Amino acid sequence: MASSWGSFLQDEQQLEELARQAVDRALAEGVLLRTTQEPSSSDVVSYAPFTLFPSLVPSALLEQAYAVQMDFNLLVDAVSQNAAFLEQTLSSTIKRDTFTARLFDIYKQVLKEGIAQTVFLGLNRSDYMFQRNADGSPALKQIEINTVSASFGGLASRTPAVHRHVLNVLGKTKEAARILSNNPSKGLALGIAKAWELYGSAKALVLLIAQEKERNVFDQRAIENELLARNIRVIRRRFEDVSEKGSLDQDRKLFLDGQEIAVVYFRDGYMPSQYNQQNWEARLLLERSCSVKCPDIATQLAGTKKVQQELSRVGVLEVLLPGQPEAVARLRATFAGLYSLDLGEEGDQAIAEALAAPNRFVLKPQREGGGNNLYGEEMVQTLERLKDSEERASYILMEKIEPEPFGNCLLRPGCPVRVVQCISELGIFGVYVREG
Repeated sequence: MASSWGSFLQDEQQLEELARQAVDRALAEGVLLRTTQEPSSSDVVSYAPFTLFPSLVPSALLEQAYAVQMDFNLLVDAVSQNAAFLEQTLSSTIKRDTFTARLFDIYKQVLKEGIAQTVFLGLNRSDYMFQRNADGSPALKQIEINTVSASFGGLASRTPAVHRHVLNVLGKTKEAARILSNNPSKGLALGIAKAWELYGSAKALVLLIAQEKERNVFDQRAIENELLARNIRVIRRRFEDVSEKGSLDQDRKLFLDGQEIAVVYFRDGYMPSQYNQQNWEARLLLERSCSVKCPDIATQLAGTKKVQQELSRVGVLEVLLPGQPEAVARLRATFAGLYSLDLGEEGDQAIAEALAAPNRFVLKPQREGGGNNLYGEEMVQTLERLKDSEERASYILMEKIEPEPFGNCLLRPGCPVRVVQCISELGIFGVYVREG
């Protein structure tokens, strides 16, 4: 699993020239972000950070990740339909984690009123790292599954051309030809298009819920453009717009600015900072409607870290996917060690193990969006502070995956070109639509 770019990483002058060419090609291909200075405007944009050379993935692990994605789709969908499982699993978390509790309150309100939507759409991304088994063979281990606002399908559709270009410049034409074509934005759009079709109103629109200050707009536009090519119109609005101009009719059809909405695609609403009281009210209005939500609130809850931890318990997968032992085996093979921190003997033991060997574990809160996990001394300090508190139930403990580092250049605007040790994640997108 080591990199094969070693010889090219020695020549600084060649690297700088390659980096200039790669950046120009990335800009030409649309591997773009808005700038931190102007996140609401596309007047000035820059390239999204990317590696100069492609990352190597063992083909057997790529095939394994593709194969198990079908199982993860079915599992997430099964969890989202199992109210008793969600309530039991999240009972301790919602006592201490206000964000998960607010989502769960909306879920309970919608259940009580009766779920109006009949078509369900899941667009998720399952993230993995590779590590060595004791016998030296490579193993695929899941980090998490993202069930809300799973991003970078658009930009990932454009990066293969950049890496082919770099390798062709180096005369590595055979290696360039081996870079796999990749178009997740088309696959994600096909899922939305199918849900829109099943909703059954040719005049209805797709509503993309976005932040006003959205640097990653081009990633989202890739999916919008795929839908527009299929004559499906997309409108971008904020939660605030829904609150001010959204309404439900007597059949709980959703209207915004007088236009019926078939599908609501969330690219916002996955972090506490993205909600105020007005936004929570807008989210409730959307959930109460018969529009296809992607995700509906139950599916967002199915993607929480606490649910991920509970799924790793012995016997749980068998209950959720009865009569599917092969699927259960494929899923379980990707799990790393996951441990509950609920008050009690099991949680006490997990904390004791983490404090005794902090380098073996990572502490995860119930948050999406990256950058929230705690490691090393920071993890130890947090566990020492929380070990006698109910608040510890808002975290889970995970065995740290140990991928093999490799040399590459990380290209970022304003940063010098230099070789660094990197580790890779592999993200596989999953799409499913359920009716009835």
